[in-house]
Amino acid sequence: MYANDTTKPVALLARAGAARERLREAIAAAGGHVVLEEDPNQLDGAALEAAAPQVVLVALEPAVEDALERLGPLLEAPHLTLMFEEAELAARREGWEAQRWIRHLAAKLQGHGNVLPPGQEDEAAEPAAALEPGLPERPADRHVDAPLQFHLDEAFVESVDVPADALYVPPVVPEERPQVLSFEELIATPAAESPVLPPPLPERAGTEPAVQVPAAETTAPVMDFSKWSLVEEEGYQEVAAAPEAPPPPALASLLNTSLSLVDIEEEGADGGAVLLFAGIGGPDAVRRVLAGLPEDFARPVLVQLRLDGGRYANLVKQMSRATSLPVSLAEPGVSLAGGNVYILPDATSLSSEGGLRFGDGQGDLLEALDPVRSAVMLLSGADVGLVEPVLAFAERGGWVAGQIGEGCYDPAAASQLAVAGKPAGDPEYLAAELATHCAG
Repeated sequence: MYANDTTKPVALLARAGAARERLREAIAAAGGHVVLEEDPNQLDGAALEAAAPQVVLVALEPAVEDALERLGPLLEAPHLTLMFEEAELAARREGWEAQRWIRHLAAKLQGHGNVLPPGQEDEAAEPAAALEPGLPERPADRHVDAPLQFHLDEAFVESVDVPADALYVPPVVPEERPQVLSFEELIATPAAESPVLPPPLPERAGTEPAVQVPAAETTAPVMDFSKWSLVEEEGYQEVAAAPEAPPPPALASLLNTSLSLVDIEEEGADGGAVLLFAGIGGPDAVRRVLAGLPEDFARPVLVQLRLDGGRYANLVKQMSRATSLPVSLAEPGVSLAGGNVYILPDATSLSSEGGLRFGDGQGDLLEALDPVRSAVMLLSGADVGLVEPVLAFAERGGWVAGQIGEGCYDPAAASQLAVAGKPAGDPEYLAAELATHCAG
């Protein structure tokens, strides 16, 4: 890794063990050439001179102190570069520390001063950048140039985690409705329960005072209305009562008939689904489309909306508030069910073998759908690269549409569908058209 023509021959003096193996590996990684490897306690001075090393690397530990004193005159020769390393440190040095020590060893063996990691030599040669006043970059500064809609979408998704104020609960005001009595209830109401008459009007000036009637005389006599009739008795014929319907057959009789139980194919498992693509400005558009779908919408709805940070669980909660349809996160291996909304995380694919189901990894979502039974919408911020495959999907019989008009932040992809003659409009219009198409 650090091979160089200026590499010097090295003599490694260390006792057998982990430290000696680590030092040998470090010398090899630094581009060194070991000409002698021996335990100092067993080393003969003549063998050291015969190896003719230029660098001697010694692993220091108490067990070799006496041997180093014996070899002292040889190690102090002026033509030798003597290097020491503690055996305990060498044995446990790993990872970043080991790589750093190897770079320092390579600099000494090859006679240069570069101890930076590979690939940063040019940075060391350049002058240091001049210091500038101000605070360092904050995470919020990374999106300082992002459009306003990007921050609105992020706030929309993150609003799920904002705590609500539970101290104040608005009172529930019951809706007051006047009591309406039927004719039969009215005539059966006792006189004591009759409504109280309003007070008399104030007397006008110049008019005679009203005669006060005693309270006993104001009570109307109770009359019997039970004999009254709303039709003339002459010529009246009583209509014969309709015959009573026969009671439903017992469960046992149904089980003894030739009725058979058949498996009803689950709606949505026939290769058909609705696919919504969106980007910047898409959370609001998706919410409005889902809010416009009826409760009995029978197709699975897939939503692919790229989020910065991947907070798809929050998006599931937000969309659950906008629609009566069940909303969940797509998981690998789960089969699609009709009338359900699925939020697609990154790297989600579709498989059509044995019915539509989700899979791992990137894949062409349109390829797995049956065009005749499926629909695709390009909403605000959808990728322009989807236009060509979506139009090809329409040529195979699929229903496609795009969002344009007020409220569409990025209509680049959807506008191309409108130019091609496909349905286009606001999310409410698209939801109504989609419901009509899927109901047919």
